[in-house]
Amino acid sequence: MFLKQLDTMGFKSFAERVRVDFVPGVTAVVGPNGSGKSNITDAIRWVLGEQSAKSLRGSKMEDIIFQGSDTRKPLNVAEVTLVLDNSDKRLPVDYEEVSVTRRVYRSGGK
Repeated sequence: MFLKQLDTMGFKSFAERVRVDFVPGVTAVVGPNGSGKSNITDAIRWVLGEQSAKSLRGSKMEDIIFQGSDTRKPLNVAEVTLVLDNSDKRLPVDYEEVSVTRRVYRSGGK
């Protein structure tokens, strides 16, 4: 089993939908300071169930929702989907891909 894909929308610095494909072998996320590299690892931790806002470098869970910028309004929802390759059947389901999605609304609703 390995990470296959990460989709984020409204999560931290990712106002637009961003898709990161992880291919077999070595994958590295590179970029200049402030480009969102650590937000990718935060997104993975969060979608897998992290409950502590401090572990995600925030003070409250609302802090993971895109806060706005000079050119964009704040968003009201953050969503992350992680797709796992399950072709080795490590997870006991009859699917070759398994996706996990987590969403949070600024209002606290579901």
